[in-house]
Amino acid sequence: MDNNTEWLSWAVELQSIAQAGIYYGKDPYDKERFERIREIAAEMIARQSEIPVAKVKDLFCSEIGYQTPKLDTRAAVFQNGKILLVKENNGTWSLPGGWVDVHVSVKENTVKEVKEEAGLDVTADMVIAVQDREKHNLPVYAYKVCKIFILCTAVGGTFESNIETVESNYFGPDELPQLAEEKNNEEQIRMCFDAYRSDSWKTLFD
Repeated sequence: MDNNTEWLSWAVELQSIAQAGIYYGKDPYDKERFERIREIAAEMIARQSEIPVAKVKDLFCSEIGYQTPKLDTRAAVFQNGKILLVKENNGTWSLPGGWVDVHVSVKENTVKEVKEEAGLDVTADMVIAVQDREKHNLPVYAYKVCKIFILCTAVGGTFESNIETVESNYFGPDELPQLAEEKNNEEQIRMCFDAYRSDSWKTLFD
């Protein structure tokens, strides 16, 4: 672990301990101490990342109970040996996907995100991989993320421009556009190609 990520690891651990202490603690004075520990963790993140403390607290200190990773699904949809990517407003491309909403399952969220971002109706067929985001993507976030890649099959629909994406297209493994690296990198895209081509793929997990 290098110096740039070591402090982040400490801050995340402090936040996790404090969050559990606030939720499970009985003594009001202990809860005050845990609240202060969580504030210190947020201040560490703000100082190192130059993100305003208020925004860090909103992202970092808003959950209750035992801290667990956020879930992110990414759909791998293929056509004629090429993979579907959607172009975001900033010009980079990604697999359709996003945070799993609290009222849907991983499978339902995958189908929903493809419809919203690419306009396609799909079936979610197989889990390609379950990854710890910080082992694969940069920049490292101040919270843990579990990324789930799902092999999907398109059964209908057409792309429509929306608030998240402006274009969709299929790409071969050697013609990938500029990727949204924080969401999916070339290694992850190629992993999806490997799963698509395999007759006996076994789910990868960290």
